[in-house]
Amino acid sequence: MTVLKNAVNEYLALRRSLGYRLHRTEAQLNAFVSFMERQGERHITTKLAMRWVRESAPGATVNAVERLGAVRRFAKFWSAADPCTEVPPAGLIRRPRVAVHPYIYTATEINRLMQAARKLPSPEGFRAHTYYCLLGLLAVTGLRIGEAMKLRIDDVNLDEGLLTIKGTKFGKSRLVPLHPTTIKALADYAKRRASLLGKTRLPTFFVNERRSPLSDTNIHDTFVKLRRNAGLAGAKDRVGPRLHDFRHRFAVQTLLNWYRAGEDVERLLPVLSTFLGHSRVQNTYWYLSSAPELLGVASKRLEKRWGGQR
Repeated sequence: MTVLKNAVNEYLALRRSLGYRLHRTEAQLNAFVSFMERQGERHITTKLAMRWVRESAPGATVNAVERLGAVRRFAKFWSAADPCTEVPPAGLIRRPRVAVHPYIYTATEINRLMQAARKLPSPEGFRAHTYYCLLGLLAVTGLRIGEAMKLRIDDVNLDEGLLTIKGTKFGKSRLVPLHPTTIKALADYAKRRASLLGKTRLPTFFVNERRSPLSDTNIHDTFVKLRRNAGLAGAKDRVGPRLHDFRHRFAVQTLLNWYRAGEDVERLLPVLSTFLGHSRVQNTYWYLSSAPELLGVASKRLEKRWGGQR
């Protein structure tokens, strides 16, 4: 089974050289190879792959589809070296329909969330400053929450008004310019951060009152409370507007502003795609159909342009 384990490592190295991270894929393929080892099997077969998926992720779940997809892609790679390998055909497990609709915050709702952040209780009062600044940054830059929470001190250049986003979702780095008001807010936070930490040295820009980096769980739990305190829809449970929806709102608002200003949106889309850190401009096109208001503005512009030629 060492042969298959080496093959998995070779496959992962190849795909990572193309910019993929594959943390979950690595765990899934190692688990599959261990399963084959326990079964005494040396060659990948469709039957074996389906058995592993059903045992490790029963039911037609997103997780099951993802696991089978990981095995399928690896099998296609390995079949060139092992002719006995079977590549599971596509569509063996139907992907469940999961509709996640973006929530487009209004300016009023963002203001309510930020005011709720200002009132967050904490012994030294620093928690309120952290979340007020974090939410504001998400709203005006469209950063992913993971990118914002991982910002390091040397990634925040307030003199030049630039953020350097490293180690992104697709392994690319990019520069994000800041508005003067954002620079001022970040500079104020930096002073408060320095006062809190004293001689303690932490690499991340955003920190909590315990003088340590923010965690995913803590950020999510705090945002659930902020939603509730701001009175947003779905705030009484854990389903409702998400932190990621700040990114949706930024993209949609940018497109709306371009349409209203009469800009050539098709020409500018690659600019927005680069700004957001999308790997393909097609991912940015998705926003053109994600908001009724955006569709309405685009339709009116088309009618104005072509209406007189009917």
